[in-house]
Amino acid sequence: MKEAKYYIEEQGGKVTCLLCPHECVIVNGKTGVCGVRKNVDGKLVSAVYSRAVSVNIDPIEKKPLYHFYPGSEILSFGTVGCNLSCSFCQNFDISQADESSPIAQSAAHYSPEDIVNLCRKYNLKFLAFTYNEPTVFYEYMLDTAKLAKQQGIHTVVVSNGQINPEPLKELIEYIDAFNIDLKSFNEDFYKKICKGYLQTTLDTIRIISEYKKHLEITFLLIENYNDNTEEFENMCRFIQSLDSSIPFHISRAFPRYKLKMNVTPKSLLDKFSGIAKNYLKFVYIGNI
Repeated sequence: MKEAKYYIEEQGGKVTCLLCPHECVIVNGKTGVCGVRKNVDGKLVSAVYSRAVSVNIDPIEKKPLYHFYPGSEILSFGTVGCNLSCSFCQNFDISQADESSPIAQSAAHYSPEDIVNLCRKYNLKFLAFTYNEPTVFYEYMLDTAKLAKQQGIHTVVVSNGQINPEPLKELIEYIDAFNIDLKSFNEDFYKKICKGYLQTTLDTIRIISEYKKHLEITFLLIENYNDNTEEFENMCRFIQSLDSSIPFHISRAFPRYKLKMNVTPKSLLDKFSGIAKNYLKFVYIGNI
């Protein structure tokens, strides 16, 4: 375990985590909603520091990043935990697991130095924090990103965007590219379906754009849930207001986890792709 950044010690041994918009107040022995940031004797610690449950070499397009060194291979890793609880989660086996779960207990030990050394061993110039939500393993990500930058390795964050501005601005110095999931343009969808905050993700996207970091955005299209065309047009206008050249990925949803849903019809993907192309220069359909 490693002591976490961005928290306040409260009376009675409680702590308030300031990393993400939930700002959980956590009593001793418990975790926040992410399941991995834990109060241990009045100190907030990261219970997944150096505990990777998935480490793989992927095509960079799988992140998905289509305009950032296409054709490259990238070392990707993640832990368990997430600060959202999306009922349609496509990766729920690790994202919805907590630090005490069997999968977390069986995690391999990879220090930041180990991760960077893996990149060097396989002659990889790209490293991704991905699979689960990397915000919840913030200290692990930050320390690894700093080492990677020293070795000339490009860093990528694949995130839901649920991070407060101050920790994002500390991290962003060491990150070269982001893919942010924008799950809907409806605050109620975020609250009810994802247990999160639309405005936080919009603020994250805006900050990344202002810092001139490479940015791509992914929208998972779910029939009968986030397929309101007016809301989708407002999403496209928001992205256009930042930069119409931001690559925009529309992904196909498959029934996973708790939400009763259909596989996204190709006709719906084509329809929304056509709408997006009225606003944005680069629109892609994934998972066909």
